[in-house]
Amino acid sequence: MAASNGFAAFSVTIKQQTSICRPSRPRSSEFVIYPYRNSRNRRRFLERGAFSNPRCEMGSVSSDDEEKKESRISSLSALERLKTSAADRYTKEKSSILAIGLSFHTAPVEMREKLAIPEAGWPHAIEELCRLNHIEEAAVLSTCNRMAIYVVALSWHRGIWEVTDWMSKTSGIPVSELRKHLFLLRDKDAVRHLFEVSAGLDSLVLGEGQILSQVKQVLRVGKEVKGFNRNIGDLFRHAVAVGKLVRHETNIASGAVSVSSAAVEFALMKLPKPAFSSARMLVIGAGKMGQLIIRHLAAKGCTKVVVINRSEGRAAAIREKVKGIEIIYKPISEMLTCAAEADVVFTCTASEMPLFLKEHVESLPPVSQELGCWRLFIDISVPRNVGSCVYALGSAQVYNVDDLKKVVEANQEDRHRKAMEAQAIINEESESFVASRDSLEAVPTIIKLRSYFQQILMEELKEYLLKKGVDEISNEGVIKLGEALVNKLLHRPMQHFRCNPDENRTRSEVIENIRVINRVFGLDTEIPDFGAEIRARVERTQK
Repeated sequence: MAASNGFAAFSVTIKQQTSICRPSRPRSSEFVIYPYRNSRNRRRFLERGAFSNPRCEMGSVSSDDEEKKESRISSLSALERLKTSAADRYTKEKSSILAIGLSFHTAPVEMREKLAIPEAGWPHAIEELCRLNHIEEAAVLSTCNRMAIYVVALSWHRGIWEVTDWMSKTSGIPVSELRKHLFLLRDKDAVRHLFEVSAGLDSLVLGEGQILSQVKQVLRVGKEVKGFNRNIGDLFRHAVAVGKLVRHETNIASGAVSVSSAAVEFALMKLPKPAFSSARMLVIGAGKMGQLIIRHLAAKGCTKVVVINRSEGRAAAIREKVKGIEIIYKPISEMLTCAAEADVVFTCTASEMPLFLKEHVESLPPVSQELGCWRLFIDISVPRNVGSCVYALGSAQVYNVDDLKKVVEANQEDRHRKAMEAQAIINEESESFVASRDSLEAVPTIIKLRSYFQQILMEELKEYLLKKGVDEISNEGVIKLGEALVNKLLHRPMQHFRCNPDENRTRSEVIENIRVINRVFGLDTEIPDFGAEIRARVERTQK
C-alpha cells in the first residue's frame, strides 16, 4: 500500500500525507524542497514578484543591450528576494511533530532488526536526537513490528534530514536504501498515526493489546529523560488515553483472531467456567503453534500445563519465554499416559499419521462430571493428529482447524466493523489534541488578559460597594456575576486565539492577534519565535 509522497525514493504507507516535496534530478542523498506543487500556483507566485527563475530571465534574448542589462538586474534582485523570503519563512515557521520509522508494512524483519533499539537504549537515543540542531524533543517506540522516532522539530524539513541521517548512522544502512522503507508523517497525520498504533489499528493482529502496554512503557521511560518534554509527553499521554477509550468503547480486542488463540477460546467456551482453572491441560507439540497455545493459556489464567515433545529443548525454551505458568515436559513415549490424566488435549505436531485413533481414546478413563464427562480434543494440525474415527465417540469432543477458522473469520469481520468505529474516535481525538497544542501559544496572553479584566471589574465593584457602605466584596452571587461578565466579554477574543481551519484562521493570524492584544492592553507576554530558538541551538553546537 506504499505510495510516493515527494521525497526521492521514499516509500510511504500511511494515508493522508502532508509533504510538499517532489523529487528533482536523481540524487541518492538529497531532498529538494519546492514551495508550490503545481504550475498555476507557481505562476501566481511569479506574478506577485516573490519568486522568479534567474536562469530563464538571464537567458532571454533581446535586441536591446539595455533590456538585457535590466533583465540581469531584475533576475539578481529576484534571487535576493527569494533568499530573503526563504530565510524569513525558515525563521518564522512553527515547530512540527514528526513520525519517522519502519514497520512490518514497509520493511522486512532483516532491516527492522538493524534499527531496533532495546528499551535500555531509549534514553541515550532520545538524548542523541535532541542534540541535533533542529530537534527539540524526541521519543522512541521500538517493538518487534515497528521502530518509530517521534520528534518535535523546530524546522520540519531540516528535522527530517537530521533524523534520517541519525537513523542511517545508527543502523549502518545507507540513506538511499533506508528511504525505500521509511514512512514519514507530520503534525496531525503523525498524531493520528500514534493514536491508531496505541488503539491496535496498525497491528499485525487488529486490536491486539500488547502495543498499548508498549506505548505506556515509552511514557514511563521518557519521564526520566531530558528531551522527553511537554509536547512529546502530552502526545504519548493522550495516545494511551485514546488506546484505552477505543478498547472500552468498541471492545475491539474481544474474540480470537488466530487459530492458536481460537483453540484456547474454544476450550474456555466448552468447559464449565468454574472448572477452567482446575482443568488439566495437555499440549502435544512444542513448535511455534504449541508455544502460542501455551502463551494464550497463561494469559487466560492457566497455571499448569504438560507438554509432550520429542526432545526437551523446545519445552525448556518455552519455559524461559512464557512466565507465570508451570510447564512440565514429558517425552512422546508417555503421550497416552499423559492423555489419560488430561481433561483438554491440544495437538499441534507435524506428524503425517494420526496420533489418536478410536482404540486409543476408548481406553482412556472418563473425565470428571464437573467437566462434562467427556474429554476435549482440539486438533490444529494439518494433517490431523486426531483420526476421524474418534469424532463418533461419546466420551470425546473433537474440533479441528476448520472449526476454529470459522470462529477466527467471524471475529475478524467483527473487529473490522469495530475498527471503523474506532477510527471515528481517533479522528475526533487527534483534532482535539492538535487544537489544544496550537492554543498553547496563546495561553500566557489569555491568562494576563483575563487577569486584566478581572482586576478592573473587581476594582469597579469595590468602589461601587464602598459608596453603598460595604467595605469588601463578600457576596458569592456578586463574585459569580463578575466572573460571568468577564467570560462573556472575553468569549469572542478567545476565538481569535485558536487556529481554526473551519474559519480559515491560520497560525500567523493567531500570532498577529496575540501581538495586537499585547500592544493594546500592554500585557507584554512572550511571542513565540522559533527562529531565535533554532539560531541559539546552532550557535551552541558550533561552540
